[in-house]
Amino acid sequence: MVIGAGGIAEEHLKAITTMDSLNVIGIADINLERAKEVAERYHLKYFQSYHEMVKQLQPEIAIITLPHFLHKEAAVFCADSGCHLLMEKPLAISSQHCVEIIEAVNRNQVIMLVGQTQQYISQNLTAKALIKNAPLGTLISIQENRHTSYFTKQRPAWFLDKSKSGGGIMFNLGNHCIDKLQWLTDSRISRVQASLSYHADYPEMEASAAILMHTSAGVPCLVNLSGYEGISGEETVMTFTNGMLKIINHQAVYISIGGKYEAVPNPPAKNPFELQMRDLLDCIQENRQPYSSGAYAHSVVRAVEAVYESHLTAKEMIIS
Repeated sequence: MVIGAGGIAEEHLKAITTMDSLNVIGIADINLERAKEVAERYHLKYFQSYHEMVKQLQPEIAIITLPHFLHKEAAVFCADSGCHLLMEKPLAISSQHCVEIIEAVNRNQVIMLVGQTQQYISQNLTAKALIKNAPLGTLISIQENRHTSYFTKQRPAWFLDKSKSGGGIMFNLGNHCIDKLQWLTDSRISRVQASLSYHADYPEMEASAAILMHTSAGVPCLVNLSGYEGISGEETVMTFTNGMLKIINHQAVYISIGGKYEAVPNPPAKNPFELQMRDLLDCIQENRQPYSSGAYAHSVVRAVEAVYESHLTAKEMIIS
């Protein structure tokens, strides 16, 4: 079943329709007309209350695609009802909410995967394999640059309300940046020094971030994130002692050994939403928590919180 009938719910539903091993039985949204519209397209039962849907349908898996501030209540209720969970990222709007969700997952012995989709994007998968197998040497630094026009009319209004979204571009897209750095390096962000800007039309919402991070392995990472008007782009450059690796998401991966970038063959992209669902199904079958577990997703939220705290205090933050 799916909780929330917005655009991201449709991405999950499209992916699931390609999978013979899984059937969606219901969808719920506080906007009943929207729930009905989506349900009719995918031949589902529809509800206004997800509490009622869970009680009636008793699903094995709950896919939670609600606004960020509603994640904790829905996740705890579904876990307490015995549902395995596929959560949209971020796990929650605060570390405390993350802890409460993780506690519910643990006490009910269910499996939870948090949809950090960077881990399923074709170019990132190719890059991670190269990091392990190519003769690049020791990783010495990473630069992550992401630009997109964030404050658009197409963005749902709740994204631009800090109490509902958790923050601006850092809390939303910065979550992807931190996940990407942690996952590619199999480490955690341990130190953060950051400066944010607030020049958009929403005074509480940061529109850019310039961050110096260090991983738990001691690798410095420079992150530049901007949501102002301009040309969209997303590029990661990893510098090693014997070469360089560049990722342009949804386009290509390049490797340089000897001073020249060359494109690396990249397999056809697969739908990240399908890949993460297959990952969850494997974890359920094998009774194990996934790489992107509650604890992992909590580490991402903690790093995001450290960015805000560093900006406010003008100090480097140590993440314990």
